[in-house]
Amino acid sequence: MPDSQATAIQSPLIALVGNPNTGKTTLFNALTGLSQKEANYAGVTVEKKEGNCFDQHGKLLRILDLPGAYSLSASTPDEAIPRDVLLGRRADTPKPDRVICVVDASNLERNLYLAMQVLDLGIPAIVVLNMMDIAGARGMKISAASLEEQLGVPVIPMQANTRQGIERLRITLSQAGLPLVKRGEYPASLREALAKAHELLGAGETNPDSNALAGTVSLICSRERDNSAAPCIEAARELMERDCPGWEEDLVSSQYKRIAELTFNAIGQTRSGDPTPTDKLDRVLLHPILGWLILGGLMTALFASIFSVAAVPMDWIDAGFGWTADWIKTWMAEGDLRDLLTDGVLAGVGSVLIFLPQILLLFFFIGLLEDTGYMARVAFIMDRLMGLVGLNGRAFIPLLSSYACAIPGIMATRTIANPRERVITILVAPLASCSARLPVYVMMIGVLLPGGVGGVWTKVAFMLGLYALGTVGMFLFAWIFHRSLRSGSGSTMILELPPYKVPALRAVLLRLWSRARVFITQAGTVILVISILLWAATSYPKPDAGDDTDRLTQSIAGQLGKQIEPLIEPLGYDWKMGIGLIASFAAREVFVSTMSILYRADDPGEEGTRPLQTILREQKRADGSPLFNTKTCLSMLVFYVFAMQCMATLAITRRETNSWKWPMFQFGYLTVTAYMAALLVYQGAGLLGY
Repeated sequence: MPDSQATAIQSPLIALVGNPNTGKTTLFNALTGLSQKEANYAGVTVEKKEGNCFDQHGKLLRILDLPGAYSLSASTPDEAIPRDVLLGRRADTPKPDRVICVVDASNLERNLYLAMQVLDLGIPAIVVLNMMDIAGARGMKISAASLEEQLGVPVIPMQANTRQGIERLRITLSQAGLPLVKRGEYPASLREALAKAHELLGAGETNPDSNALAGTVSLICSRERDNSAAPCIEAARELMERDCPGWEEDLVSSQYKRIAELTFNAIGQTRSGDPTPTDKLDRVLLHPILGWLILGGLMTALFASIFSVAAVPMDWIDAGFGWTADWIKTWMAEGDLRDLLTDGVLAGVGSVLIFLPQILLLFFFIGLLEDTGYMARVAFIMDRLMGLVGLNGRAFIPLLSSYACAIPGIMATRTIANPRERVITILVAPLASCSARLPVYVMMIGVLLPGGVGGVWTKVAFMLGLYALGTVGMFLFAWIFHRSLRSGSGSTMILELPPYKVPALRAVLLRLWSRARVFITQAGTVILVISILLWAATSYPKPDAGDDTDRLTQSIAGQLGKQIEPLIEPLGYDWKMGIGLIASFAAREVFVSTMSILYRADDPGEEGTRPLQTILREQKRADGSPLFNTKTCLSMLVFYVFAMQCMATLAITRRETNSWKWPMFQFGYLTVTAYMAALLVYQGAGLLGY
């Protein structure tokens, strides 16, 4: 075994546990920096984040960021992950050696409920009081020493977004051992019933202590059912209800009684009657009219920055790829290898990577809004509108994530308890204009509005219109599915609005780096492979004689494109665009690289490094009219608003619904909608004289 692997296995595993919006992930980023890896827990699509850090003495520690949960009594699969990891019930994750319980100091009583459940399990633990600045602003004077004395574990005040308290945490982690908390004994009758339930669950202990019984309580109280253990858990619940009626309510009330005593002794006088800064901001940001105007203004600012701020780095990237292509043409002899590098690899990959600054701006903006706590307000604002289509604001959280990428958005639907609402949310999530559509939108808007035509704000208006069109389509189809999929009743939303806070720029930049790495990796794998295949398909077989146009028409791509051209001609597309539509099913942004390869093949000589949008604007139809005219550009934009051009999204839909029925239906209704909408736009624009 390599030394690095052996060291990793011997290193202690420390789990981060806490409620959502407690700054747990900010603390994880502060501890691990770039030393992180992401995967999924086996059998579920819940993200598993693990990283490495060093304690005060330089000893390697493995840090596991568990999904946020309000209680170990899970009701959804993702809430079951923290419970199962802490109980050692997951084969893919060892039981942690220590636990860091991250607590929002400004909501101490509610957050201590989960922390007390974790401490009752008897795992060595540290309690981190995060967001001490917010607690102080609310007039709360929390005595960490008092809490430490009462809980029996180290309690560390912290402000993770400014890294205050991080060094003290490292020092505490470097201690040889942490105290074990011994849970108080249960009442005799309850203990006897819990011992029987413990035996039913197959734990194999003849005389379990109170810490082991606390784990049994977490399992029995869970509403989520592990398929392998469901019969045993049901039998244990029935036994408890028979032997100790009302036991669950008694346990909850006794737990809150313990917490009330803790907080009474640990918290000084508060100014509970004074409105907090969060209260004052919410009066404006959640206003039924001002809230919508502010949201619209923020989105406008985002798209304006995409077209203005990102222009300079985009020009640098474009110039870099152009210089590289010219250098290769200067120093390499003519031949297939040179053509592959310049017309295949650089034309394909470069035409997509040029949009990296715009995509990073999108994720940076979203990251700032998430870190400030504003995104939860967006869900609250949308709740009434969501109710009109049969969903609630909780469904909007996954839909909001889908504007970055539909895959994590669909995965996030696991938080929706109602099965019907979950399926509807999955079906409409691809209608949110994801970041992969952004290169297509920008390219086509640039062809439609070249240079300074219309100015930046006209382009911003176009972009806002495309996002609005996708959003309207999403709500419309959600309403249709709500009316047609009539099984079960609707649900209500209980949503926590976290306090506003200054975003942790370091954490936002770390997430930005993670997104950039994913995008660049995709450009270096999927797009690179497709670019090479497309170059080969456009280059072979080579004719004995003829110009470039004849060569392209007679190639494999040309012959395939001619076969599908009659189907897409009513939309205003030629066979090259048809090849682009097919290729982009692997990933929407592949459409841009396909257009670059196919249309640059007709761009002779040294002009091959000209901007793609310039080349597209110069393309002509057989009658001499522009190919990429107004109605064709609008038709293409509308097609990509609705089209299901993403293989990975279909795969995730299949995985989440455990059926091929829903992904096939999703692909069918979105493809038909995209085709009909593009047809209507193209033919309608023609009738209007465009």
